[in-house]
Amino acid sequence: MKKKNLILAAAAAVAFSSCVSLSEMEALEARYEQTSRQYNLTQQELVELKEENAALSRQNQALNSDMSDLALGKVRSDAKIDSLTRRIEQMRHHYDTTMENYMQEVAGKSRDLTRAQNLLTARTKELNDKERELQQQQTLLQEQQETFNLQRSELIAKQQQLEKEEAAAKAKLEAKQRELEAVRNSVTRALVGFADKGLAVETRDGKVYISMENKLMFPSASWTVSKEGANAIKQLAKVLEQDTSLNIMVEGHTDNDAYRGSTAVKDNWDLSVMRATAIVKLLLQNGPGINPARIEACGHGEFAPKVANDSPANKAINRRTEIIITPNLDQLLKEMGS
Repeated sequence: MKKKNLILAAAAAVAFSSCVSLSEMEALEARYEQTSRQYNLTQQELVELKEENAALSRQNQALNSDMSDLALGKVRSDAKIDSLTRRIEQMRHHYDTTMENYMQEVAGKSRDLTRAQNLLTARTKELNDKERELQQQQTLLQEQQETFNLQRSELIAKQQQLEKEEAAAKAKLEAKQRELEAVRNSVTRALVGFADKGLAVETRDGKVYISMENKLMFPSASWTVSKEGANAIKQLAKVLEQDTSLNIMVEGHTDNDAYRGSTAVKDNWDLSVMRATAIVKLLLQNGPGINPARIEACGHGEFAPKVANDSPANKAINRRTEIIITPNLDQLLKEMGS
């Protein structure tokens, strides 16, 4: 019966081995072999006891006096067998408990492994998504960088072109300024004899201003150019017809004293226009090389004074005719554009 129990324990161990790893199976086999050795030792002891019992039986007939001793030895042997049987039962119980605990631990490890695998799968998917997103961002960034580099190259080229155009325009403007300065010098030299008679030449805002007071140009309330004023215009016309690229503006100005005319000229505004027109006609008469398309006449009346009309001296300053000479900027712009 004890041998049968050991065989059943071994079969159970073999059955359970299909659910455990190789190392654990080897441990169980080692434990089983140890149990088997112990069982074999017990069997050997049983065999020895049986042999001893047989010898004692054979000697029983001859050694009746030793019967009590043999009976005591048998009792001891039975007690030892019972002890070994209990030990085997304890070992079998311990084995069953160990196997149950092991199976529970394996099940727990399996659940942990499943959770870990699921988490790993989710993290792997998340990582792959992040890598795809990063790749898309890198591609977009590369495209933006290429676009930026292209635009930067275009901007640099445009900037270089603009710098060249700016340098060319600056050179042309400087040439125009030198040309205008030469005109101013020429006008100043031509009109040097009139400097102390109410005529002044100055360069302002890229233009040449020739300012002539009325005491030089016109009698009071008249738009007929005086003889001395006509001489100044003749000298000026000779200079202006030498440069066909200049634009000429003739402006008439008065003080704020009311003008009462009995002709078509009714007020200061009319008077200033008539005086400007008279200068224009005189310039064209004495400068046939001046293109009429480059010359304009306008009157400001009393509305563009140089100083306040609060004294006779200041009013004399405001009664003036100004000839403004400017470069032909339209031509300059066309040259810059080309």
